[in-house]
Amino acid sequence: MKQQYLWILVCCLGFAACKKLDQIPESSASKSAVFGTEAGLKLYTNSFYAMDFLPKNSTSQDAMSDYLAVRDVPSFLQKGVFTSNLSSGWTWTDLRNINYFIENCKDPAVPADVRNNYLGIARYFRAYFYMEKVKRFGDVPWIGKPLGINDPKLYAGRDKRQVVMDSVLADIDFACANIKATNDPTRSTVTKWVAYAYKSRICLFEGTFRKYHDQDQHLGSTAAAWLENAASAAKEIIDKGGYAVNTAGGAGNSYRQVFTSTVPVASEVLQAAVSDLTLNVLNEANWWWTSGTYGAKASFTRTFINTYLKLDGTPFTDDPAYRTMVFKDEVKNRDLRLKQTIRSGDYKRISGGVQVPAPPVFSYTFTGYQPIKWTLDDMYYDAGALNINSISLFRYAEVLLNYAEAKAELGTLTDADWAATVGVLRTRGGITGGLTTKPVVADPYLTTNYFPGIADPSILEVRRERGIELSLEGLRYSDVLRWKCGALMTQEWNGFYVPALNTPMDLNEDGILDVAFYQGTKPSPAVAGVTYVDVSPTIGGKTNSQLLKNGTSGELIWMNEIPRVWDKDEPVKEKRYYYPIPQADYLKNPALGQNPGWEGN
Repeated sequence: MKQQYLWILVCCLGFAACKKLDQIPESSASKSAVFGTEAGLKLYTNSFYAMDFLPKNSTSQDAMSDYLAVRDVPSFLQKGVFTSNLSSGWTWTDLRNINYFIENCKDPAVPADVRNNYLGIARYFRAYFYMEKVKRFGDVPWIGKPLGINDPKLYAGRDKRQVVMDSVLADIDFACANIKATNDPTRSTVTKWVAYAYKSRICLFEGTFRKYHDQDQHLGSTAAAWLENAASAAKEIIDKGGYAVNTAGGAGNSYRQVFTSTVPVASEVLQAAVSDLTLNVLNEANWWWTSGTYGAKASFTRTFINTYLKLDGTPFTDDPAYRTMVFKDEVKNRDLRLKQTIRSGDYKRISGGVQVPAPPVFSYTFTGYQPIKWTLDDMYYDAGALNINSISLFRYAEVLLNYAEAKAELGTLTDADWAATVGVLRTRGGITGGLTTKPVVADPYLTTNYFPGIADPSILEVRRERGIELSLEGLRYSDVLRWKCGALMTQEWNGFYVPALNTPMDLNEDGILDVAFYQGTKPSPAVAGVTYVDVSPTIGGKTNSQLLKNGTSGELIWMNEIPRVWDKDEPVKEKRYYYPIPQADYLKNPALGQNPGWEGN
């Protein structure tokens, strides 16, 4: 299939690059050979899967999010550091390729319903292209046809968000109505259900964005229509798609199994980036998540880990002792997805075919909450881009949460809706309480630490569930944007509680001491096998980024000496909800204007 993609890309880009599009290039097939046969249409649309704007087989897309502490503070979150010179993403080549197909897919030699199937696929990718542009830049030019080199649209300004998003909705509606395939056993291509899943994602983003970003009252008044579309698209899959959350392997393994399986779990995964060892199509999940030098050394914050419920369905933070609970205790009796997301308890890795205990490793983690969701247990895969697990792009759990959130935002979520969505996901996590009726009390931990403007218990709990269920799947930053919760990006990067210095801790209760924290001189004699972490305020005359919150005890904190900014102290409060137009592109076409707050920098 890769060879087919390359062939059609060369062929079709040759067409698109010709000044006279009816001229047949000497070394490529004629236009009718592509657009006059179903085989040609299929080959052309297959080329779309390799486009740059699509998520690839990567598990690091949440690296910039509110719930991960990483090696370095992103420049985008530092005051006065990020400028339009550093911005990127204003690329349009892929759009021309899609538009060229849409413009030319009209040969009557191919039956109309067949043409519409492939047009539906093309318009799905155009919707995807534009949704990514709108999320990143806001207003963008809508270009619905391939432009000639002298077309004035090349130097026109941007169209309003509502114009672009109405066109995106028209594209995804066409895709849902016309894509024929409802099942791809490989889970690697776009089907009708993938299109509906993406429609639910698009419409939920746009509906909540318009609801919470109320600077434009006209857009705010249209939020409900988008949320209705999100709910109806998700419901179509729920009622007719035949999907279900994976329960094979029991509550203690069925969640993580979705992310470590070589073959996509067909019951739950709608589409995936599939690895293939024979074709050397692999991913780097282990390398990125276990290396102390290659990845971002990303670890969850304690503030987020605290949101995982207890097994009885009550908030962990209802326990007054939670603030000083040590790691080995705080991970017990919790939603079983926690132990399938981070190293804890009886988690083991495989070295040379032998299982070995694997507590958090402080040569990697800054907070103690070390992710395992995407990693394979065998250490063989740690040494490069060797992973053979498939990377889910759309899965049924997200569809359920899109439906629940849209209904909650509309105020129409019922107990039956709750049981069929959040209740199902929490059941898989081993939770026993609160599964059949929607919540009636707002959790003060969520309102204090995450969503102070939200009083509706259902909205709060759906957001909690979304964070937990979809963690590390590349959706969190988009959620923060649409909820208008950018200030979460400035939260303290905190880690597990350390009761005292110079006291080795057994993190997984296997009888082996794992880590100790000290200041000044490393304790001597050192305990064999213990990793010692220096939490002195300064090391070698330089500020130490890893400290204890209370000096000699308390939560670990990481890199909080580097301020992160969002709305606070910014002259334009909405500034960071969009990236600036890259300077080079703005200079080429000043009619684009610049996003508010980014002018002159």
